[in-house]
Amino acid sequence: MKILITGATGKVGKAFLAAFLDNQRYSSAKVVALCHNRRIETSERVEVIAGSLSSPDAVAHAMDGVTHVLHMAAVKESPDLVIDVAIKGMFLLLEAARQSPSLKQFVLIGGDCSVGHIFKEYPAPITETSPRQAYSGCYALTKVLEEVMIEQYQIQYGLNGTVLRAPWIMEKDDFKYALSFGSDQFGGPIWSDLISAEKAARLAEGNFVPLMRDRTCAPLKRNFVHVDDLVAALMAALDHPAAMQELFNISMNEPVDYAQVADYLVRTRDMEPVEIPTPFHSNWLDNTKARQALGWRPQVDFEEMIERAWAYERSPSDPRKIWYPG
Repeated sequence: MKILITGATGKVGKAFLAAFLDNQRYSSAKVVALCHNRRIETSERVEVIAGSLSSPDAVAHAMDGVTHVLHMAAVKESPDLVIDVAIKGMFLLLEAARQSPSLKQFVLIGGDCSVGHIFKEYPAPITETSPRQAYSGCYALTKVLEEVMIEQYQIQYGLNGTVLRAPWIMEKDDFKYALSFGSDQFGGPIWSDLISAEKAARLAEGNFVPLMRDRTCAPLKRNFVHVDDLVAALMAALDHPAAMQELFNISMNEPVDYAQVADYLVRTRDMEPVEIPTPFHSNWLDNTKARQALGWRPQVDFEEMIERAWAYERSPSDPRKIWYPG
């Protein structure tokens, strides 16, 4: 087994690599990481190839002798990069994969951007057969196009592709700072888009938790998955017969309910909820197919995610990233 990983320096890539190399089932497997701006450490089992996904030569070099591809590399709201990296890169990987004499499986990590996240309304839980609806922006567009491209390569060439569609991926203290009103807020929505800057600044000085409400005024329900559960799903999907040419939603069993989060933090951290009306939709990413077909079960519910986030202590060598998708 020789697995090519793109996006190996990201949160999922690093977590997967650690789990994969530590798993006795894959003790003889080799890893090739195609890295561009950032690098991972090499070892007897890990080779790093420097290059861009938009380079045919770099992709061809990286794909040599590969049996499995795990494609996770992505660009966010970068219109100047999105075609070359996200679309051309995906095309080059798929072209090399379908012509490869050694390839057994191509795994893509997709995102719930392809089904609109909290920006598009669905009348029922979102399954793998629900229509794709990207929200505004080039990043969400690429998530739709990636799913369609691998689907078409399965139809056109019989490629053994597997898509794991994940919502917002949490690790370490991400969830704690996703709820922060301060300048250290992780992700979005940016509070200044929903409340005044003055109110956000005042809330940042206290012990407040946002209780967002959707456009019907009900507590917002939003989909998350912990990185450990996504890695477990990846491990389960590798060479699984039921994963062949299939798409799976990989999420918590239920979306996170912001009223339940607020209630839990009131009880356990003496925080004070703040009602925040939003224009967003409550959606439910249904993971039934993955649980039934792959035998996978998410282990981290919203209470465990909170406890892990509040217990995590960052070292000086592990700075927090402030990120918003645009």
